[in-house]
Amino acid sequence: MADLQLTDDVPPVADDGVWLACIECGETFAPFDAIRYTCDDCDGLLEVRYDDLPTFDEFEGSGVWRYNAALPFEEGVTLPEGDTPLHEMPRLKDDIGVDALRVKHEGMNPTGSFKDRGMTVGVRVAQEVGVDRLACASTGNTSAALAAYGARGGMETLVLLPAGKVAAGKIAQASLHRARILEVDGNFDQCLDIVQDLAQRGEAYLLNSLNPFRLEGQKTIGLEIMEEFYADHGEYPDRIVLPVGNAGNTAALYKCFRELVKAGAITEEQVPKLTGVQAEGAAPMVEAIENGYEDTRRWEDVETRATAIRIGNPVNAPKALPGIRETGGTAVAVSDEEITEAQRDIAGEGVGVEPASAASVAGLRKLRREGEVDSDESVVCLTTGHLLKDPEAAAEAGNEPEPVANSTEAVLDLIEEPSSITGTVRRQVSKAADAPLVPALVASGLGVAYLYRKLRSKK
Repeated sequence: MADLQLTDDVPPVADDGVWLACIECGETFAPFDAIRYTCDDCDGLLEVRYDDLPTFDEFEGSGVWRYNAALPFEEGVTLPEGDTPLHEMPRLKDDIGVDALRVKHEGMNPTGSFKDRGMTVGVRVAQEVGVDRLACASTGNTSAALAAYGARGGMETLVLLPAGKVAAGKIAQASLHRARILEVDGNFDQCLDIVQDLAQRGEAYLLNSLNPFRLEGQKTIGLEIMEEFYADHGEYPDRIVLPVGNAGNTAALYKCFRELVKAGAITEEQVPKLTGVQAEGAAPMVEAIENGYEDTRRWEDVETRATAIRIGNPVNAPKALPGIRETGGTAVAVSDEEITEAQRDIAGEGVGVEPASAASVAGLRKLRREGEVDSDESVVCLTTGHLLKDPEAAAEAGNEPEPVANSTEAVLDLIEEPSSITGTVRRQVSKAADAPLVPALVASGLGVAYLYRKLRSKK
């Protein structure tokens, strides 16, 4: 069973207060003397550890590297990344029925996903250990981020993708940033098996989330959420709901909170409940939580339109499962239809996300409906990728274009049909034109807005 307790003991192998620790057997390693992804002794997952953990007072600047006091370096290979918006969702909050709802939109990073946070650290480590070829398996976003940051660092990049299973927008990014793209006749987990084999043979430096340094960059999501939410609300969120694929973000956020508690920046009671959401067709983490398994069981066949979380063997489960359990969180599976509905709901607030991102809101809605989330909770939903990552899915979820003849009259006829709110407002303005107050209101720019609100209230 994973031991994630942070210790005060600094091992002799520490380099400037940084070392690697195995979460299974406790063995420690120097961080940069050799390339390693798992424990030399037991093959367990590794975590980056520090002898001096900062509080919020020690952070300055913006973006990921604002938090360099909690990272292995002063600065990484940067574009820059981080400092993503924490959107308010007033209508969605009322519809779902929680006390506060914010959406942390990681799609606003340079390549359009949260993966950039991990790559700014991971590619910097690759430079430190002296490699020149980077590699990853990917459902799309990792390949885009690795290709961009590899290009920034002047390194060769190799990405393995499951053939026919990656959104075109993501392949286009990797291609433009000059990655070498190999489409494997298999799923993501099989691609990762191959990349791990290549890494073990010394053919490339692995930058999937099995690499512990990747998660160091991703933990800054949690630091930003805690700072921004507290600044706006005077308290920390009760719960963070996030999509789960390889479970890297869940593991990273839990590490973030453990470090904040250890540093004395927050209390254990202030740690948000980590709540994971998966698609029904790819839900090994949910299965493990519901059945009390110590680890996940690999799903060989996975399918969901939420391609970014179409993963059947989450490698970070040993770190992520304790995070969900120890914070009092849970995990839930949602259907593709529920994901699409949530994608539309988020878009209705003006925020565009890819399907996997919308899983967080779909999961919150389902948990609230089932009574697992209380009405007095304050919640942050993490959305991990921009809607243009998967433009085809966005088009399918959105409104259909309406054909119209080539004339202004034809357009007016169409928009003035009874089903059109805009047409109704226009007709109401026309009917009320003789009312004594209307000309003044329209002149001041308020007339249409006033009538629109009145019509909406009647609906």
